[in-house]
Amino acid sequence: MAPVLLQLAVLGAALAAAALVLISIVAFITAARIPPLHQHEEEKFFLNAKGQKEILPSIWDSPTKQLSVVVPSYNEEERLPAMMDEALGYLEKRQKQDPTFTYEVIIVDDGSKDQTSKVAFKYCQKYGSDKVRVITLVRNRGKGGAVRMGIFSSRGQKILMADADGATKFPDIEKLEKGLNDLQPWPNQMAIACGSRAHLEKESIAQRSYFRTLLMYGFHFLVWFLCVKGIRDTQCGFKLLTREAASQTFSSLHIERWAFDVELLYIAQFFKIPIAEVAVNWTEIEGSKLVPFWSWLQMGKDLLFIRLRYLTGAWRLQPTRKMN
Repeated sequence: MAPVLLQLAVLGAALAAAALVLISIVAFITAARIPPLHQHEEEKFFLNAKGQKEILPSIWDSPTKQLSVVVPSYNEEERLPAMMDEALGYLEKRQKQDPTFTYEVIIVDDGSKDQTSKVAFKYCQKYGSDKVRVITLVRNRGKGGAVRMGIFSSRGQKILMADADGATKFPDIEKLEKGLNDLQPWPNQMAIACGSRAHLEKESIAQRSYFRTLLMYGFHFLVWFLCVKGIRDTQCGFKLLTREAASQTFSSLHIERWAFDVELLYIAQFFKIPIAEVAVNWTEIEGSKLVPFWSWLQMGKDLLFIRLRYLTGAWRLQPTRKMN
């Protein structure tokens, strides 16, 4: 009996090794290059408040604002106004209290099929295109692609990623700023503060089905095992980066869909960029674009491929280089 069990164990190990080799080969062969920033000529411009075309700035230019807020938006005509009202209300109040404070909000319409760009442009007309800009992508790239486009078109010394649903209370940016400052001195002016919902995990488990809870724990394990250590919540869409950290990480980013946050933090940890995880207030807002099972399955595949592609050398990390 023992020899049979041993043979089965050896066979199982051999099959697992063969499967891993095969998956690694597939990951290597199918590895895509870093996507081009401007995939269409129209994406090099934004409309000012008068409806005239202006060339987008570049992250490689010197910063002219203290803060840039990048809001990726896909079919968000209904949820965007509440988030924008809260964000701009906070930013305008802060500017009145401190006239030296400057900001911009960049809404990136990720190829929406609804009136997202039209809704966003009303804020540009109200506040002016120096404060609010709308970038409309010709086709849907995914959240990561939209954020990347906004990051590379920003003018801020610090850059905040914020979801269009407004799930995180915007004034919590002050918590991220404190978390960022606590990391000083910043190596090469690079640091990242990640909003986190990890402190709400017990409450969320009570409200979720056993299946969704199992998926959540499985995803967290894969993130820890394959890519990112020490960050409990990689997926919160509320992140603050120094301009230097944003240019370093996003210039190396390959993933354009939901798992981009994980690759972003993987890159940051590779370059030893300090990261603070900061608890923020968060409320689940109806209208999520995630389809629970299939989205988690896609992200699981992406996590495995992120690890294998860097491990096999299909993707390589190098110091910051200028993007075309």
